[in-house]
Amino acid sequence: MTDDGVPPGQATGGGCGCRGVRYTIDGPLRSVTDCHCEPCRRFTGHHLAATQVAVRHIVFDGTETLTWFESGLGVQYGFCGRCGSSLFWRSSERPDMLSITAGTLDPPSGLTTEVALFTAEHGDYHHPEPVAVSHDSSSTTSPACGSS
Repeated sequence: MTDDGVPPGQATGGGCGCRGVRYTIDGPLRSVTDCHCEPCRRFTGHHLAATQVAVRHIVFDGTETLTWFESGLGVQYGFCGRCGSSLFWRSSERPDMLSITAGTLDPPSGLTTEVALFTAEHGDYHHPEPVAVSHDSSSTTSPACGSS
């Protein structure tokens, strides 16, 4: 297993709960980043836990139910229009990269959570676990989930 969560020479995949959206990844994945910003909390219902891959390393095996929501500032969230699964995050600032919600990966992912962003914006019901790197304010450059 590499540090990126994808075994050398192997692909991993994932998708939504109803299997209307399926994908295969054949390249390195970034460690998981938790984003607690308000838009990500509203998209997921908690916080966004996402990995990231270069667009050239993801192949969609099914997209008939994939829907994109433009939240503003060049940020889009992808979800399944049938079952409602929160799937993707992308930014017009990094069109070559796609963030994938970690919970949609087929196990085992081999990934770990290493960064938490916008921790000061976490829901008042939640107390984020300490991670290697934590940013508690919106002074972080990009709303996250897609930042490398």
